[in-house]
Amino acid sequence: MNMTMNIEDSYTKATPLSHRKKFAQFFTPPAIAELMCEWLLGNKTLENVLEPAFGLGIFSRILLSERDNLKIKGFDIDNLILSAAKKEFSGNENIKLQLNDYIYNDWDNKYDGIICNPPYFKFHDYDNHNYLNEIEHHLDCKLKGFTNLYTLFLLKSIHQLHKNGRCAYIVPSEFMNSDYGVLIKRHLLKTKTLRHVIIFDSSETVFDNALTTACLILCANDHYSEQVSFTTINTVSELNAIHTLITEYPNRCNFTKTYNYEDLDASAKWKIYYQETPSRHFNDLVPFSNYAKVMRGIATGANDYFTFNRSKSKHYNINERYLLPCICKCADVKTPIFTSHDFESLKTENKKVFLLNAINSQNTYVVNYLKKGVEEGIDKKYLTASRNPWFALEKRPPAPIWVSVFNRNGLRFVRNIANIANLTTFHCVYPNTSNLFSSISTDLLFAYLLTDTAKSIFDNNSREYGNGLNKFEPNDLNNSYMLDLAKLPNDKKRKIEIMMNDGGKNPPIKEIDTILNEYFLR
Repeated sequence: MNMTMNIEDSYTKATPLSHRKKFAQFFTPPAIAELMCEWLLGNKTLENVLEPAFGLGIFSRILLSERDNLKIKGFDIDNLILSAAKKEFSGNENIKLQLNDYIYNDWDNKYDGIICNPPYFKFHDYDNHNYLNEIEHHLDCKLKGFTNLYTLFLLKSIHQLHKNGRCAYIVPSEFMNSDYGVLIKRHLLKTKTLRHVIIFDSSETVFDNALTTACLILCANDHYSEQVSFTTINTVSELNAIHTLITEYPNRCNFTKTYNYEDLDASAKWKIYYQETPSRHFNDLVPFSNYAKVMRGIATGANDYFTFNRSKSKHYNINERYLLPCICKCADVKTPIFTSHDFESLKTENKKVFLLNAINSQNTYVVNYLKKGVEEGIDKKYLTASRNPWFALEKRPPAPIWVSVFNRNGLRFVRNIANIANLTTFHCVYPNTSNLFSSISTDLLFAYLLTDTAKSIFDNNSREYGNGLNKFEPNDLNNSYMLDLAKLPNDKKRKIEIMMNDGGKNPPIKEIDTILNEYFLR
């Protein structure tokens, strides 16, 4: 099944990137498309096939090269790409292509095979309210408003599988490790159609120009519904393993991680089923929320308007008494310890390190700047429109510790010695001070957070975005685990605190890690 990408190459060269992004047109690599088709062709009764997001029809081209009598129906909402596809398949009466939205059509039909690279749209990029209503009405399930579109395609396709029918989807893997994905996973487990989950390691970006981690979801509406296997593919050269999985089905391969349906927890991040779990190597783990609470940073709703540097404050004659010191960009913080001296240096460099703090101000220049905001419609933006007054800042006391939202090399924690606020570029970490039975010093907590031990345990709860990029929402951290530092002997606690104080801006992290491993490692 050696297919070329000549059609895709021609279309890509002739079509502006803006148009392809508008319709989320990221083409499936031929080697992966062939494996997905192989899964469908394993159904010996395969006669009719559905392509919910037809594009240029790479799946249909491969399938027809193997079985030319298949009847195929395809949907797409972009007339430009569908016109190119119709030209490619002209004369083939077995292919029926429709310029219609798959979500709203074809609910009553069942198929022997469904294969799809669905559009990847986040909740704010499509009509999620009506789409969710459509899915919930037909499937009798409740979904979250943050649900991404590709998962709706998947749920509808599973519903449309004929007896012994098979479904192959290539989708971002983020739903397996996100809050909205819990309901998706719950439905997958309820239908008992999920057979294989094949995850492409986040360092392998499958789609050009798309920062996302991909996985294959292989489903079947057959009676082999006791187990699900998870397989991680680290390099393109390992794709042959997928071929083995498919040809050996329903037998399981020893290189996969296989679980019974009843052992899978929809509420858990499913990375625990396909990745090594560092936390199991340690004793005395407790919820991170025992020691601290994480909240997102200040969201202004219009950063360009609300943030100031020295030159901007001078331009509008707004005195610093009406500005709140604040870190606006993660890149402005270079070291694990952020001091008042660092803040003054950023001011001198004319970095944006202030937020407009205009509550109760009668200053003429501040009032004029607020009028400017109204003229520009800043008061009508999504976040500002819900505030009273619209220019009020969210109440966030300066956090003693910051933690980065996105990262590629593990979580980045910063000790906020300067005691200033932060935007959403960092999350705020507030150590608990009221727990009499497990209280520890902020310095000890921060020392722990810098270690590789802490980062590896937290990593169980990260969200993967491809190309090695991970993200943590506040509750990803709040719901994580950490070592129970209160059980550390007092002399060890004191030693770590002294090491932190003596280390300046470069704490001896490896030495601290060694102390923790000596005491907590199994």
